[in-house]
Amino acid sequence: MIRCFGVFQDGTPIPDTRDVELGAPGSVGIAADVKHLLDQVRPESNDFVWLALDNPEHDIVTSLADTLGLDPLLVDDSLSRQQRAKLETSGSQVFVLLKVLEWVDESSDVETGQVACFVGPGFAITLHQGSSLDTQQARDRMAQQPQLAAEGPMSVLWAVTDCVVDGYLVVGEAIQDDIEEIEQQVFSPKPAGAATRIYRLNRENIEMRRAVRPLVGEAARLSRDDTQEIPPGLRPYFRDIGDHVLRANDMVDGFDSTLMTMLMASTARQDLMQNRDMRKISAWAAIIAVPTAIAGIYGMNFDDMPELHWAFGYPAVLLIMGTICLLLYRGFKKSGWL
Repeated sequence: MIRCFGVFQDGTPIPDTRDVELGAPGSVGIAADVKHLLDQVRPESNDFVWLALDNPEHDIVTSLADTLGLDPLLVDDSLSRQQRAKLETSGSQVFVLLKVLEWVDESSDVETGQVACFVGPGFAITLHQGSSLDTQQARDRMAQQPQLAAEGPMSVLWAVTDCVVDGYLVVGEAIQDDIEEIEQQVFSPKPAGAATRIYRLNRENIEMRRAVRPLVGEAARLSRDDTQEIPPGLRPYFRDIGDHVLRANDMVDGFDSTLMTMLMASTARQDLMQNRDMRKISAWAAIIAVPTAIAGIYGMNFDDMPELHWAFGYPAVLLIMGTICLLLYRGFKKSGWL
């Protein structure tokens, strides 16, 4: 399904063109519907049509691409869930593919979706797949700042990218909260299970890295404020997006080192606790070995043994056992083994 979010003139969508489904029953077809909308775009102006596709079928995207003259290779990239995030220009068109991240509190997982954006003369197309961004949020940003929408179709790219990058920061803050919880668990008296949580959180950080790292180069270029494809009125806003991407990348790098340090600390603590347990076991084994050895010797069936027929032999042996065990206990306690 292709949905028209409106034909924007001077930053405001024409009322009759908002939330219109293209290619719906009763229409004359996707190509004719799109051409009808493009006819309302005034030449030599910043007017544009915003079309949104939500989990579309391949043939629908192909039909739309043929109508608007989209690059076939970029269309294939927009439909591939395995494609990395990127920004490319092809003639007068700009293509951006972004990974959309959403944090799930219940399972502490990151759900990954994808949004592709084609921007060309007089049109902007957003193509969403999987767990994708809330398009209404991007529309609200456009509605709140009509002066940016008046800059042309690149304003759609700004609204979509801004929402996606803000999502990266939200996910980063959620990972940071989980890291603080794991830190408390690692250094608690019972750190069992911390290593498993660290591995899981590192996997979610990898998902964030896959979304953010490919955009670092473009973010640095946007921060320089010299990108010719972006209208002058939008450059400060794209520069802000670039700063947010770089901040998200710094968070990913910081999480990598923090999680590795926590994993090493967790492993070291577990090894220390195991060594402490082994020392306790060894100390008690040494203490128990003394009465065991004495009892074993006097348990042998010989008639001629020292003090065997002495009336105080039994209590004397018990006293010797207790004295030696007490001395061993004090020694192990003083050395920290018990």
